[in-house]
Formats: sequence, C-alpha cells, structure tokens
Amino acid sequence: MSLSIHSAAFANGAAIPKKFTCSGEDQSPMLEWGGAPPATKSFALIVDDPDAPGGMWVHWVIFNIPATSAGLHEGTEKKDRLPDGTRQGRNDFGKIGYNGPCPPPGRPHRYFFKLYALNAELGIAAGAGKAELERAMDGHILAKAEWVGKFGR
Repeated sequence: MSLSIHSAAFANGAAIPKKFTCSGEDQSPMLEWGGAPPATKSFALIVDDPDAPGGMWVHWVIFNIPATSAGLHEGTEKKDRLPDGTRQGRNDFGKIGYNGPCPPPGRPHRYFFKLYALNAELGIAAGAGKAELERAMDGHILAKAEWVGKFGR
C-alpha cells in the first residue's frame, strides 16, 4: 500500500467548499491519510497555490505530526504548537496555521495539499516557513501524496 491522502470535504480536483476559504469561516478541512511506510517517524503537510498572481502562495505549513496520526480534524487550531507535539509554520499571509483559498476575482485557482511521510522528527522551530521546512525535509522523505482542490471568486 502506498501513502494516500483524502478529504471528505471535497473530491480530488473538485471545488473547495466556501467554509474552508476566506469567503467563509476560513477553517482547515478534515484530512485523512493512510499507507505510510513502516519507517515513518512523522508527517508534514504543505498547502500551496501555484496559480497566485505573484507565483506560488503558501496557505499552510504543518510538521512533526506524529507517525501515529491518521489525519487532521476540521478546524485545526491556529497555534504554533498543538497538544500532540505537532508544529505549525508561518504561511504567506504572515500567520501561523491554515488560511484558506482567497484568490482575486477571476478563474479558479488550484490548491495542493501535499503530505510527506518522513523518517525523522524535524528539528526546526514552530513558525518556520515553507522553504525552511523543505530544507529540513531534504533526505528524510519516505513517501509523498497529494490532494487537490479548486476555488475561485
């Protein structure tokens, strides 16, 4: 079995409900995963939008999710550290945690929910950005899975 991720909130490639965007409650959708390699020690997740006017826009950086985790609940708290040791980084809105799709009016954008199974817990601080997380993950990625949603205003 290979690593997989999905959300009951929206189908892969389908529209992200308004509730999970800046046009709604701006809370994170529920995500579930499975099929992690046996050597997995932690998970990391990056949510980004390659269609943003200025290039890639990061919506969520979350890492050191325990290997025993099978997902993230809807409305994950926007705190730098969660009770289970999970750490959240800074997104391109300059905030900790999830901030959902918020594209300018026009065609829908794509939002990639990229899950990584890692063979280590990462020694970076909460508040790290995407680039710092990617550097820390280098050489530790065992598997990757993704789920894509779309949103337009």
